[in-house]
Amino acid sequence: MRVIIVEGSALGVNLAQTLIQTGSEVVLIERNPNRAKELSETLDCTVINAEGTRPDILEKAEIEKADAIVACTIHDQDNIIIGLIAKQFSVPEIIITTDDVQFMTVAKRLGFHHVVNSPQTTSTSIFHTLRGIDTIELSTMMRGDVRFISVIAGKKFEGTELSEINLPKNSVFIGLYRNSDFLLYNQNPIIKESDEIMIATRVEFIEKIYEGFKDEEEETNKS
Repeated sequence: MRVIIVEGSALGVNLAQTLIQTGSEVVLIERNPNRAKELSETLDCTVINAEGTRPDILEKAEIEKADAIVACTIHDQDNIIIGLIAKQFSVPEIIITTDDVQFMTVAKRLGFHHVVNSPQTTSTSIFHTLRGIDTIELSTMMRGDVRFISVIAGKKFEGTELSEINLPKNSVFIGLYRNSDFLLYNQNPIIKESDEIMIATRVEFIEKIYEGFKDEEEETNKS
């Protein structure tokens, strides 16, 4: 997987490190020359010292070959601009961060599906999204350590009733999305591959849920 990360923030660097460790090709764009130099010496990836909102810089990063782009600058407007440029290049996965709920609403109206509130998200949740398990949290609805997450059902869950799947304690199913339809948990829907299952849980159980929803092929490759 080839991923472009715009800006070497703590979130961007942690994500880059995780992706590098799993064998992904990472290109990191950082506007600050001192920070770019530091990152080029510590990360095993391509680091470009430039302004990530410029189309020519994104072309230099070979955006047309990217499988995903993560815009995590400190400026919400810049992240949306980067996302719009990525759309023009038909980048398959576009993830943008925002600090302001108003910009989050704007981004969603522009058709971005992966919009995260940066103070409430982690590089781990973004990493899971990039590898096919959509764990972008509903950050505007969080209180305390409660999290609303979504996971994508793999082949091993095909034909299983939602009620048959066991979750950790203090975790409950809300329902699932199938294309544009939403089926509530009390309807006990039969799962189909690629259904997006919504779950309410606590922070301590998130990783356990992610592990449980890994597809068999991925588990085999890991072992």
